[in-house]
Amino acid sequence: MASTVTATEPLLLRQQQCHRPTANRASRLTVMAATVLALLLLLTPASGHLHLGLFSRAAAEPPVNLTIVAGAAEKGAVCLDGTPPGYHLQRGSGDGSNSWIIHLQGGAWCGTLKDCYDRSMTDLGSSSFMKPVMFAGAGIFDGDQLQNPNFYNWNKVYARYCDGASFSGDGEGQSENGATLHFRGLRIYEAIIDELMDKGLNNATQAILTGCSAGGLSTLLHCDDFSARFSQEVSVKCLADAGFFLDVKDISGKRSFWAVYDEVVSLQNVREVLPKDCLAYNEPTQCFFPAELIKSIHTPTFILNSGYDSWQIQNVLVPDSSAPDESWSSCKDNIQNCNSTQIDILDGFKNTMVDALKVTGDKEDWGLFIDSCFTHCQTLSDVSWNSAVSPRLGNKTISEAVGDWHHGRRVKEIDCDYPCNPTCNIASMIHCY
Repeated sequence: MASTVTATEPLLLRQQQCHRPTANRASRLTVMAATVLALLLLLTPASGHLHLGLFSRAAAEPPVNLTIVAGAAEKGAVCLDGTPPGYHLQRGSGDGSNSWIIHLQGGAWCGTLKDCYDRSMTDLGSSSFMKPVMFAGAGIFDGDQLQNPNFYNWNKVYARYCDGASFSGDGEGQSENGATLHFRGLRIYEAIIDELMDKGLNNATQAILTGCSAGGLSTLLHCDDFSARFSQEVSVKCLADAGFFLDVKDISGKRSFWAVYDEVVSLQNVREVLPKDCLAYNEPTQCFFPAELIKSIHTPTFILNSGYDSWQIQNVLVPDSSAPDESWSSCKDNIQNCNSTQIDILDGFKNTMVDALKVTGDKEDWGLFIDSCFTHCQTLSDVSWNSAVSPRLGNKTISEAVGDWHHGRRVKEIDCDYPCNPTCNIASMIHCY
């Protein structure tokens, strides 16, 4: 999924690819929806990446530069290639001066020496390739009060992901060409949080740890540790976006995604961050899955996910190896192309997710927003976060639901089965993975 690195990057993950809709689908939209979609497509460069920072109001807002963690090498807190890790910090203002959002970047994993070496030659494995980013237009990071009323003026941190194990590994390896690979995700996480504490995070009155995709998993792995760094007077919560990866068999009956996680857990030695109560009864790989992690988390947490998560359908439920005849290709690309048999299988996937989340039922300070949109990661895009075409549950956008949860109101919304939710129409057409 390579792409050209520009002088600045949008906050949408570089490895994500945003799919343009087919003409026959667009023809079924209303005039208003088609107009909005046309505007979005005009903002999409030829590479296919949706640059959210190109809205007119964003033009005057400067990019947020990369800050390299001081003394990282001495702590062994380094990226795969040995370069020091980094983050992007935008200071809060007004009544948000002592409020913080820490976002852990996602971008899949590497569980073999070859894959990790290849990754070390990109911005997901080396700070040498990291560029400034634009926060404008990036959903929960947006500085527009109308677009992001709950968090617009908070201190915002985008922690770059360069270890390949959800900020969790602690080991070392050597590639075939003799290059040393550093699996130091846990040390990177700790070094970034420690440095931010010195920069004002220790004075926070409220803080949210968040992340999407592999960063959503990171959020669940580190949630209680993050909370434990503050006094009980500080409001600390966690928000995991598209990080609820399921341990399910693929359509060929194999546990192919279990094998992916097992490689990561073994190669990068992630045992240290896994819940001790889970490890007492399960293999470490099982404890890397969110369905087990959430049983051990005590910090108030919001789970945002699609029950028809496009990345998981394409890589967990129907990886290429499970359907070599390409009978699923069209369905994987666009859920509207799925036949009734395929939809039944996708419904089963959603039901598995909902069942796994039942353990949160008696956790009054937890929140859920499980929609039926064919999408992946919804907090870092204004389109899905809070716009006229955002997905809605209980007549609320994701921004409104997260805001209600943050302010102590009960939010546990689980959508009906696809294709019941008409507000998914445009969001699903711009799905990213």
